[in-house]
Amino acid sequence: MPTATPCNLGILVSGRGSNMLAIVRAIERKEIKGARVAVVISDRRDAKALDSAMRHGIDAVWLDPEEAASRLDYDRRILDVLREKGVTPKGGLLLLAGFMRLLSPEFVEAFSGRIMNVHPALLPSFPGLRAQQQAIEYGVKVSGCTVHFVVPQVDSGPVILQTAVKVEEGDTTESLSARILKQEHRIYPLAVELFVEGRLKIEGRKVVIRGK
Repeated sequence: MPTATPCNLGILVSGRGSNMLAIVRAIERKEIKGARVAVVISDRRDAKALDSAMRHGIDAVWLDPEEAASRLDYDRRILDVLREKGVTPKGGLLLLAGFMRLLSPEFVEAFSGRIMNVHPALLPSFPGLRAQQQAIEYGVKVSGCTVHFVVPQVDSGPVILQTAVKVEEGDTTESLSARILKQEHRIYPLAVELFVEGRLKIEGRKVVIRGK
């Protein structure tokens, strides 16, 4: 009986890549079946995620933004690498894991329904940068994290999974961030698993999880 072709994953990073590693390790433990990380791409040469990827036998590529004529030109270079590694808009999945550049609408539309991101807040609350600090300054009692599909508008795509994290008395941005990050490491691989299994369906603003 022929073996099904695995879903090729591309991961975009800018820093240490802890969410990237959570996904890689879930694949290595066979918690995510039918997927392989084909390439990790960074916009920063010194991103620790590149070294981590190579230690796990994954192709790691640094693309220098300074060599691109424009944001769109840079995005096209990313697309070229993804296609070269087999991560396509028809059969691949692109994951943002601490990638600090905004992708152009043209790029996002090319991978519509096949780009995920994880955000350290319960969207639509506290979108954008420093979400954990925003939560503390606002005085909320509960924050958390969200895995969502990416759309051209920042942190506005259909929600796949969310987990709540209690804001403790005396929490700092660092202490809250650490507890939220543990939950990111749990739900991001789960969202990838659901996608690879074909259990996610986007219906307008909702993501329906089949087989629940």
